[in-house]
Amino acid sequence: MNSKISLRLLGWQPFFQQQLSVEEFEYTTIARVIFHHRSEYVLHTGQDKVRLPVTPFLPKMVLGDWLLLDINKHFLRLLERKSLFKRKSSGTQIGEQYIVANVDTALIVCSLNADFNLNRIERYLALAHEAKVEPVVILTKQDLCHDDVEAKKMAVRQLDPLLIVESVNALDKESCQVLSDWCHQGRTLSFLGSSGVGKSTLINTLLGDEIQRTGQIREDDQKGRHTTTARTMHFMSTGAVLIDTPGMRELQMTGCQNGMSQTFSEIEHLAQRCRFSNCQHSGEPGCAVQKAIENGELESRRLTNYFKLLREQARNSASLKEQRAKHKQFGKMIRTMKSELNDRKKRF
Repeated sequence: MNSKISLRLLGWQPFFQQQLSVEEFEYTTIARVIFHHRSEYVLHTGQDKVRLPVTPFLPKMVLGDWLLLDINKHFLRLLERKSLFKRKSSGTQIGEQYIVANVDTALIVCSLNADFNLNRIERYLALAHEAKVEPVVILTKQDLCHDDVEAKKMAVRQLDPLLIVESVNALDKESCQVLSDWCHQGRTLSFLGSSGVGKSTLINTLLGDEIQRTGQIREDDQKGRHTTTARTMHFMSTGAVLIDTPGMRELQMTGCQNGMSQTFSEIEHLAQRCRFSNCQHSGEPGCAVQKAIENGELESRRLTNYFKLLREQARNSASLKEQRAKHKQFGKMIRTMKSELNDRKKRF
C-alpha cells in the first residue's frame, strides 16, 4: 500500500462526512483502522500511517473503523459505524468479539466441492442481515465441480429469491469479472467464509498479485487448508477496499434477532398462520409450518437449522446478559466501597 492515498480510496463516504462539524473537518485528522494488533491499532490518515497503542481509555475498535485524531495524533472520538459484524467470543469465553466494521458488501464464500454447506451459508446470511450489509454468495472451485454447479446455485437461491449468487474459478481472472459490479471506488467489501474455501486465492486474483498465502486442497476430504490467520485490508486498482477475515472455526451468534428474522422470513410468516400462537411447529394441529414441509414448500433441513440457530442465539444472549449483570453488580460494589472509604477519611 502506498504511503499516500485519498480518503475516498480508503472507503470514506458521505455517511461519515455528515458526522463531522465544520470545526472538526478543519482541525482534526480523519483516520481508518487498517490493522488491529493485540497491543496497538494501525491507522491510515490518507497521508501516512499512525500507530495508536491499545489502552483501557479507548473504545473497543476493529478493522474498518473510522476515527478522529487531534493535532498531536491522539484519539478524539470514534465515528458512528455504518455496519458492524460481531460474534460470540470463541471457546468458553463469555463476551462479544467484533470482526469488522463499515462494510458495504459481504461476499460470503463457499466452495462447490465437498465443503458445500447450506446451513453455514444461512449462518453467514443472518450475520450479514444483522449487520445491515448487502450479502452476495460466491461459490468457488467451479472448475472442479462441473456437473452440479447450477444445481447448487439454485439450492442457494432458494434460500432467498432476492439473494445474488455467483460461481467462479478463483484462479481465473476472467471468471472473477462477475464480481466487478461490487468493486467500485469507495466501497468496502468483506470476504467471509470457512477455512479453505478459496478466499485468499480469490483476493489474489482480484488484486492481480500473490498478496495472501494459499494452500493446496487436501486429497482425503477435498477441503482447502487454512492459511490466513489475521484480518487484513487490501486496496484494488478499481478503488475498492477488500477485507479478508480468516476462516473462523467458531462463528456463534448472539443478539442476531433481526438477522434471523430476515434470513428465515418465510418460516416466521408461515408461523403467523398456525392455529395456535405458541405453536412449536413439532406436530401441533393446524401448524402451517409443518404443512408447508409436507407440501414441499419448505425444507425440513431449513426448519431444523432455524431452530438450532435460535437455541444458540438464546443461550449466548442469556450468558452475555448474566455476565453484564455481574459486572454491573461488581461495579456498584466498588463504587460503594470507595464512597465508604471517602466518608471515613473525612471523619478522621
